Amino acid sequence: MDLLRRWIFHFRYSLRRAIPWDTGITPPEVEEFIINHPPGRVLDLGCGTGTNIITLARHGWQATGVDFAWSAIRIARWKLQQAGVAADLRVDSVTRLHGINGSFDLILDIGCFHNLSSEARLVYLEHVERLLDPLGTYLLYVHIKPKAADRGPGVVEADLAQITARLRLISRQDGTDRGHRPSAWLTYSPAS
Repeated sequence: MDLLRRWIFHFRYSLRRAIPWDTGITPPEVEEFIINHPPGRVLDLGCGTGTNIITLARHGWQATGVDFAWSAIRIARWKLQQAGVAADLRVDSVTRLHGINGSFDLILDIGCFHNLSSEARLVYLEHVERLLDPLGTYLLYVHIKPKAADRGPGVVEADLAQITARLRLISRQDGTDRGHRPSAWLTYSPAS
């Protein structure tokens, strides 16, 4: 992600408004996952202000959240305190993940992967492979772009093929986001 986009993220979180991607509501796809799986360890990549971390922690999950925007993590820590739940929140890049080890039963990404450069996506996927438990689930939400040259965040089918080369696709649910952009929820498990 380029420096200008990073600054925009920090600025918007600092204002605590004008954050269209932060609805404050856990998506039904995550709620459904929680209902159908026992609590374990979860890693939320690009956790933002912690909405999903709080929901998962309330349901007994041992939650770790990572976001490069310190302003988002600051808000997330405040929200966790207000909710009376605990989680491990870290300011870091999803391409570094310093000090995050072990295996996770769930790795969650709602809108982070599709903001990364092609090179960063490869490093990110190495971390997902390294950290995902052999019986774990990688739950990913992305915007879908018809072609790579289209502006804005999103992935094309070739980007998703990079994931399927490393992980096994379990399900794909296509739809549109609130702005009527094509999007998809993808569920993966380790390839082996």
